[in-house]
Order: sequence, then structure tokens, then C-alpha cells
Amino acid sequence: MRPRDDPGGAPGGDPGPRRTGGGDLDLDGVRAADVIARGVHGAEPGEVPGRLCEVAVELLPVIGASVSLRSQGMPVQLSASSPHAAHLSEIQATLGDGPCQSALEEGAPVLARDLTTGRDAGRWPVFAQQATAAGVRAVYAVPLGSDAVYVGTLDLYRDRPGGLTDRQLHVARLVAGVMTVALMALPREDEPGAQDGQPWLSGLAAEHDEVYQAVGMIMAQLGVGADDALARLRGDAFARGRTALDVAREVIAHRRHFDRD
Repeated sequence: MRPRDDPGGAPGGDPGPRRTGGGDLDLDGVRAADVIARGVHGAEPGEVPGRLCEVAVELLPVIGASVSLRSQGMPVQLSASSPHAAHLSEIQATLGDGPCQSALEEGAPVLARDLTTGRDAGRWPVFAQQATAAGVRAVYAVPLGSDAVYVGTLDLYRDRPGGLTDRQLHVARLVAGVMTVALMALPREDEPGAQDGQPWLSGLAAEHDEVYQAVGMIMAQLGVGADDALARLRGDAFARGRTALDVAREVIAHRRHFDRD
């Protein structure tokens, strides 16, 4: 299935193979699988999502990658290839909008080729403005899961406009497929391999817990439900040019208090 935002396939992609140290990184599926296998070799289960984000950056013409799980309220950011990529993921989570959300809704890769102008800039105007301010000009979101259910997204960030070739999109989907299998293989709290009986996302999604701890505090301060409290946290973050995680940490540290209107 061709991505919803890729009517033409290869046009808009890299003009030629990307090379580092003489190695052709515009790889076919078989060679990409070899790179993925080397990238995750020896990793503990909880380390695999982060390793795969790094592999995606190695294989594709992007500067960063992150992976998030679908969740009520806000996506759960699991891993990223760098702090910069993690920040871009937090921008989407704070806004509740962007290619990541669209990929989940459409069940297909969303390729935002140029966030500086035109259709993509107009589709997610606030995200586009914040992403470009952070040095990103294109974002590619690939859903994780199957046609029956999509559980999250692999998000890829690029510092110049452009799309993905058919081969590059194939590699991105391959990484996303391995990511899905890796996430499903992580031990749940009631399975062997879970640490000290903790939930399977414990440690990977600690920042998500901070957001929801802050939401609980805002609920108590304002006497509102979880949805309204999360909306207030997001609105405050947007108004002050912060991420939802930044504001959540301020709330938990009692540096930020919400008053009833």
C-alpha cells in the first residue's frame, strides 16, 4: 500500500545513494536486515527500541528517529536516537497533532516532505512552525502494528525538504516491522523477564508517568477530569513555548500551580 502522502513514489527523494565511508546506505531489504541484526545484537529487550532508532538513522537520509506507543491522552515516547529526536517527539505529544497522529488515524505512512511551505505546512501549521524552529524540514511517520490495530509510530526527522524513494520507504517499513515485533516481545509484568514485578514499560516510559502524575495534581487543583487537566497542561505548555513534559516536571516540583478560572 502506498503511503497516503506519497502519490508519486520516488520523486522528492534523495537524488542518489547516501554514502558514509564509501558504504552505500540506500540498501535493499536483505542488506538492511543485516544492518538491523548487527544493530540489535547483544541488546537487552528494553534496549532494542533505542537501537532500532539508531539503525533507522544509519539506513535512511534522516538526522533522528523516535518511537512512541499509542495511548489515551498522549503518546508514550519509548526511545529516540538522540535528545533532539526525543524533543521533536515531545512537540507532537504536547500538541496532540502532527504526522505521528495522522499516521495512526490513517493506518499508513505519512510523509511530510516540506514543513516550511505548501500543503504539509498548512496541514499541521503549529507543529510545522515548531519543528522547523528546531531544525527539521521533513518528517516521516510509519505506523507500528497491523491492519487490525496500530500500536504506535516510528517517526523519522530530516533537516532538509524531500521525500523517500520507494526503496527507502521499504527500508523504513522493515525497521518499523522489526520494531513492532520487538515491542510485542518485551516481557509483561506477569511474564518471566519482567524486573521486580514492574510493568513492562517501566523505565522505557518513565517520562510518560511524570506527565500523568502532573495531570493528577492538576485534577486536584482544579476539580476537573483527566481530559480537562491534560488539556490545561498542554495549553500551558503551548502558551509558554514548553513541552508537556517540561510543565509536568514543574507541577510535580510545585513550581507551577493551576488556579480555577
